Amino acid sequence: MSSNRRLQRMLIALGGLVLLVLLAVGLVQLSRSSQAPLEPSGLTVAQMQARLEDSPAPLAALHAQASELLPGEERALHARLAALRGYPVVINKWASTCEPCRAESGVFQRASVSMGREVAFIGVDSGEASRADALGFLRSFPLSYPSYYDHSGQLGAAITDSSFTPVTVFYDRAGGRYIHQGPYPSVAKLEADVRRYALDARADA
Repeated sequence: MSSNRRLQRMLIALGGLVLLVLLAVGLVQLSRSSQAPLEPSGLTVAQMQARLEDSPAPLAALHAQASELLPGEERALHARLAALRGYPVVINKWASTCEPCRAESGVFQRASVSMGREVAFIGVDSGEASRADALGFLRSFPLSYPSYYDHSGQLGAAITDSSFTPVTVFYDRAGGRYIHQGPYPSVAKLEADVRRYALDARADA
């Protein structure tokens, strides 16, 4: 009788161990799938520029600098925003060493091509230790718009009111601002926020 009880206890313990292992494997797989970066669209800079041809001049000037890393002085960015006055603007603060930024890069790549004829997209590469790392990242994930290189992180913090990355700032046509903290998980979510906070926003909203 005692041997049967011992066997039952062993079987129960073994079953519990198997369940724990299966649960752990499932959690790891779920974590990997939820954090998996969106693959590049496969479009080259030239192909993205071709799709955005005949955009209004201020937007076309951005597309002409696709995937470039520009000097990151605050004055330069504000001059760009002044040139874009009257257009919806989306500024994404990122860094190549930031895993959530890497994960959402494909989202911004696709959305900027699909909406770039109406909306200005700009990047701020903030707190990046190495300019070479940022350029290497942009070669792997080309974008239809330029980014401003912000080694100190001061420009990114001033624009987003945050020292964290990624952060996305939306400006509507009247200059109203909305700040989104954290990465975008999908193109649909980003495009919905572009429409809500930048493209379709009203001055009296």
